[in-house]
Amino acid sequence: MVPKTQYAKSGDVRIAYQVVGEGPFDLVFVPGFISNLDVAWEEPYRARVWARLAGFCRLIMFDKRGTGLSDRAAGVPTLEDRMDDVRAVMDAVGSQQAALFGISEGGAMSILFAATYPERTRALVLYGTYGHFRSWVLPPDKIEAALDRMEKAWGTGESLGLFAPSVASDETFKQSWARFERLGASPSAVVALMRMNSQIDVRPILSSIRVPTLIIHREGDTRVNVEAGRFMAKQIPNAKYVELPGSDHLLWTGDTERVLNEVEEFLTGSRSAVEADRVLATVLFTDIVNSTKRAETIGDRAWHDLLDRHNAIVRRELLRHRGHEVRTLGDGFLATFDGPARSIRCALAINEGIEALGLQVRAGLHTGEVEMADHDLSGIAVHIASRVATLAQPGQVLVSNTVRDLVAGSNIHFRDEGRHALKGLKEGVRVFAVER
Repeated sequence: MVPKTQYAKSGDVRIAYQVVGEGPFDLVFVPGFISNLDVAWEEPYRARVWARLAGFCRLIMFDKRGTGLSDRAAGVPTLEDRMDDVRAVMDAVGSQQAALFGISEGGAMSILFAATYPERTRALVLYGTYGHFRSWVLPPDKIEAALDRMEKAWGTGESLGLFAPSVASDETFKQSWARFERLGASPSAVVALMRMNSQIDVRPILSSIRVPTLIIHREGDTRVNVEAGRFMAKQIPNAKYVELPGSDHLLWTGDTERVLNEVEEFLTGSRSAVEADRVLATVLFTDIVNSTKRAETIGDRAWHDLLDRHNAIVRRELLRHRGHEVRTLGDGFLATFDGPARSIRCALAINEGIEALGLQVRAGLHTGEVEMADHDLSGIAVHIASRVATLAQPGQVLVSNTVRDLVAGSNIHFRDEGRHALKGLKEGVRVFAVER
């Protein structure tokens, strides 16, 4: 359910904001380039990030002036104007002090706010941000050409490759991103905002930050060079710097959990779900058939491109069927579901999507008690699911008898593939192939 959108007045401009969660402290989420509060909740990746943050704080979100649901004011807003919008939103929700979570360009206004209002800043978290646009985003000689390309392609989703290469080949995500572009700002507004951003230089005030600061940057960030994060970590007194693997600039794609773990621990002193938790789950293993041979045939670069498209399809189907990605396995995935019927339909959808790439996957499913700790999975049920997957033929979804029994009446049909030996189980495991 989308939270209620309200408006705070900042000078003559109305700033749209939402509040969700009832945690012990306030966290203001300062968005990057563009945003749209209502549309963002429709996209599962972003919704999961906000739900996770709202689980340990009172989360305050807003659209910057000129973007999303906020007013389109005349002229281009200065960084000071936009910083003051943070103060206006905090005043509107009765927040005397809050932690600030600045994303990309939102980091600059967060830095300015923290330096100007240290008494109202509990802590500062910066992700994928920069102190000087022209040093770490675009050099002066490339800005005009980039603006011209952006204006012509805005609203098509073509910019996704710049922000999140891991999902750039996912057509569904690309269409969602195109809509997000259109509802975030118009082409001319985007160009005006980019021109303002190209003037950002908060390097002189970094040393004046006196609040606890966490800086997170992905080492291969395609939009903001990792040197931007390293520089700020050296300039902000006592800042904690965390560099993570990955190339996505977007917070909500890539290994988002690792970023949020660092944020939660920094702001609360602990991470959630670090102790082992035993739950009943359906475990899915997938594996690309003959992946090594295919990689040798088409070459490393083409293979990595194909693998990215495969990963995008798997993640899309996991989201559609309420699956939880545990981890990738090089050329496959380990995931869990809270319902066996959904897991089967997801595996079938993955197979169908992957076939369009000229690939085949094998998939194995088993339902049982698993142990979840620190975002990993263990237990005999995981072992059984892995074994079932190795028994599957190319393009086949194979399930244990436990899964077959649990989906009785679901109109899913199976073919008995017999009983197979499994180390640790006296009676082995009986498996069934899902009929398409």
